Amino acid sequence: MSSLCIQVINPNTTQAMTETIARAAREAASPATEIIAVSPTQGVPSIEGHADEAIAALGVLEQVKRGREQGVHGHVIACFGDPGLLAARELASGPVIGIAEAAMHMATMVATRFSVVTTLPRTLIIARHLLQQYGFTHHCAALHAIDLPVLALEDGSGLAQEKVRSRCLQAQREDGCGAIVLGCGGMATLARDLTRELGMPVIDGVGAAVKIVESLVSLGLGTSKYGDLAFPCEKKITGALQHLN
Repeated sequence: MSSLCIQVINPNTTQAMTETIARAAREAASPATEIIAVSPTQGVPSIEGHADEAIAALGVLEQVKRGREQGVHGHVIACFGDPGLLAARELASGPVIGIAEAAMHMATMVATRFSVVTTLPRTLIIARHLLQQYGFTHHCAALHAIDLPVLALEDGSGLAQEKVRSRCLQAQREDGCGAIVLGCGGMATLARDLTRELGMPVIDGVGAAVKIVESLVSLGLGTSKYGDLAFPCEKKITGALQHLN
């Protein structure tokens, strides 16, 4: 294990997306940081609604438990819905950061208002819930959907990537925003080129979350084990979920 090891969890089961997320995480990480990119052994191939998130959250918990046993120093949940975030923090001793949470926080540090570009229109509602939960509703200028499913980002056609670019340009022209947050882990590798093209911050939550974990660990800060994020009360888990014991 390196001096700093971060587990980056793709909560869906699509390996190509795990590899995309891993590239973005390693590009953002400091040279001495080891990135371990993982995904659940079972679950959904993409996360595009509340039911998908509920299923994916169990896979996230499975991976957090495994990462903690392996001695990783922190965890990133690389889905813009931040599925299972608080439950994962209960299981973890190191910091656990969701990519929506990280990107929104970082956007407020470089701009007074930001817009979000995500995938399907139905996920705009989930993004609004997160803005409310994290206290950023008044910082968000607008939400945009490319109206393509998550896995279109991995089909090799380039259509989804071009639609992301188009929506970012639209947000820059129309929203009065100073930054743009990319609302899907599969968009992670697009941020730097878009930042250069638009001349304004375009923020990928994967890279943002990696840097936040690095900072927290370097400050000696992990997830609080006092109050509601204490380790779960001991009880026997039975049936198909017993591996979470």
